[in-house]
Amino acid sequence: MGKSANDVVISGIGIVTCQGVGKDAHLALLTAGEAPKAIVETDKFKPYPVHPLPEIDWSQQIAKRGDQRQMENWQRIGVFAAGLALDDAGFKDDAEACGTMDMIVAAGGGERDINVDTLIVDEGLKRNDRELLLNEKLTTELRPTLFLAQLSNLLAGNISIVHKVTGSSRTFMGEEAAGISAVETAFYRIKSGESSHALVGGAFAAERQDMILLTEAIGAHTRGDWAPLWSRKDKDGGGMITGSAGAFLVLESRQHAEARGAHIYATITSIEGDRGNRNAGNFEKRLERLLEPAAKLAPESTAIFSGSTGMHDLAEREKAVLEHTLPGAAIRGFGGISGHALEAQFTLGLAFAALAVDAKAKVPAFDPAHEKAMIAAADAAVVTTVGHQRGEGVAVLSAEA
Repeated sequence: MGKSANDVVISGIGIVTCQGVGKDAHLALLTAGEAPKAIVETDKFKPYPVHPLPEIDWSQQIAKRGDQRQMENWQRIGVFAAGLALDDAGFKDDAEACGTMDMIVAAGGGERDINVDTLIVDEGLKRNDRELLLNEKLTTELRPTLFLAQLSNLLAGNISIVHKVTGSSRTFMGEEAAGISAVETAFYRIKSGESSHALVGGAFAAERQDMILLTEAIGAHTRGDWAPLWSRKDKDGGGMITGSAGAFLVLESRQHAEARGAHIYATITSIEGDRGNRNAGNFEKRLERLLEPAAKLAPESTAIFSGSTGMHDLAEREKAVLEHTLPGAAIRGFGGISGHALEAQFTLGLAFAALAVDAKAKVPAFDPAHEKAMIAAADAAVVTTVGHQRGEGVAVLSAEA
């Protein structure tokens, strides 16, 4: 495939997971000779394991204490990861470039007032007029400023304030599908020539009782000990283990990146998201269609970074489609080492894939019992994300010649 001025390339990577801060920590695990060590918090939210944030010096990317204080953790993670991506791309101190940069963010709502939630549940056990109870408590117990702190577009707002990224701004909500749509939108804006450079990504704070409750409410959370992604058993709960993470990318047109001498990690050759009913083989048909652009890749030098949640039925179905559609390619369920990061999951997979392709890595198996070794260095990568409730996305990355 020939190069074109409007090819969409990845020129900046900002990544934070339980495995560390920044690209170097994650590149090390992608090029190691053995499976990465799991970093899991098992006591704090017992019986639910969670992949925690690493130690972070927030002031490295968020200089003002006041800015740090007024953000909730999910926003802090995102602003920090966005700063890492801008630094990595060489845009951090380029006021003109940041002033014309598109920003597309995938974000959930803010954190809840756990004390009020607990009060309502406790009172609800004593009364039958629960609708009345709810209205009473919501009008007397919630502080008005709580709602201001919950707005999903505050992540984009804080990135604008802290990093002076002040071109167009879009925020998508909708769990994993939001992350897919964010990258897809940036991709097509650059591909069509509407945009030359964009900051895109998301953040997720897993260490929250309300998030664990939401996951457990649909029977999705793993209980007890951690297990690798494809090795999780029904008896240990729903198969999902979430992780606190932030992942932002700088995407540029090839022309824009080459004109400023930027390092190009990889080219995104295709990306598409979709959604629909998953019954009666619909999920399989849809995923096979999304994977069609990957069909011509050489399997021995292709790494598949699966963003599977680990939920038993979905994980099994996705893996079966990947093995059938791309036989011979090595599958890596990255959520097993980072945790599942909802809105940030797709950009997280793209960050791992871009690092692997750039380094020509032979990525070690993350779940050695169910993932085969790579026999050649990665020259291309496929990134999948299958939402825990709905939405699927696939991106294909190729190495720079």
